[in-house]
This record gives sequence, C-alpha cells and structure tokens, in this order.
Amino acid sequence: MNFFSSRSVWWSDVPLCRTYDDVKVDDIGLTDHIALKNAKVFVPHTAGRYAKGWFKKNQCPIVERLVNCMMYHGRNNGKKILAVRIVKHAFEIINLMTDQNPIQILVTAIKNGGAREDSTRIGGAGVVRRQAVDVSPLRRIDASLYLITTGARQAAFRNLKTVSECLADELINCAKGSANSFAIKKKDEIERVAKGNR
Repeated sequence: MNFFSSRSVWWSDVPLCRTYDDVKVDDIGLTDHIALKNAKVFVPHTAGRYAKGWFKKNQCPIVERLVNCMMYHGRNNGKKILAVRIVKHAFEIINLMTDQNPIQILVTAIKNGGAREDSTRIGGAGVVRRQAVDVSPLRRIDASLYLITTGARQAAFRNLKTVSECLADELINCAKGSANSFAIKKKDEIERVAKGNR
C-alpha cells in the first residue's frame, strides 16, 4: 500500500512511509490543529471545502495543506497535480535520506518552523508602538507552512536543484532545527524582535 494511490500511471510504486499511525505531535498546543487521525488519505487532493467556515481548515489533511502552499505565485495557481508531484518526490527523498516517515518529518518541521511570539502594533492618535504577543497555534502552523514553502521556492529559483530536492532539504533542516533552514532563520528573527518589544 503506497502513500499515494496507484490509480494513475504517474503515481510512483516506490514504497513510501505508508502509515499515519506512528506520527506523533510533540507540541500539545498543535495537536488539535494538525489533522492526522481523521485525515488519512492516499492522495492529498481531497477537493474538500476547507475555506467554508471558521477553523474548517483544521480538518484538512496536513500533507494537503503543504501541497496547497506549494501552489503560490501566479504561474503556479491551480496546478495542484504538479504540487502533489513535487511533494511526492520530496517525501521520497526524505525517506531515502533519513529512513524515517516523511509525515513525521513534516509534522516536526511545522512544530519547529512557526514563531511562538510575535509583535503587534498598538496605539492610536499617531502614537504607535510594538507590543509582544503570543501566537495562536493555528497561526503558527500557517506561518510555518508559508515559510517552509517560501524557503524551498527561493532555494530552487535559478538553481540546478529541483524544487522537490529543495523542499526535502528545507523540511529536514527545519525538523532538525538547523540554522540552514529559511523557516528557522525567519522564526528566530521574529522571536528576537518580539523579545525586544516585551
């Protein structure tokens, strides 16, 4: 049983980490917002209406949310099958490089990639100052996915490495907490600014 369905010709037959069962979310604050238990899908292309109501996107499979984030910038809008293929290749690379479940690497990267503290603008009548605030779990996941995919996209631009390889590198580095990760660098910068605004 493959992670991706073999219904169409181009789905790979390489055995990928098949199961969601051994995936653990270490951060208790994110457990309700990372859909794993009720979102076991073979192909991250459910065509669900996850923008219909508040917090509906919590029910979207986490791999599909990564796929959706890969569809940014005008020339890639709506090319979901291309984005699915990029993520599939990235997961195969992660599986070969780390010998771990790629979904676990993704979940750990999301946990590490989102800032826990941010700054907001407070004030009125022309006097504006920055105040440090805690970040909600849902915003942490959104920001983390955005930073991971942005880092992969920028690394692949005008480069010999494919976007799948760059996405795999970004996810592995982010899961390790390495400073080579674009998401980790941005997160540290945001938290450093917030610390100065306490």
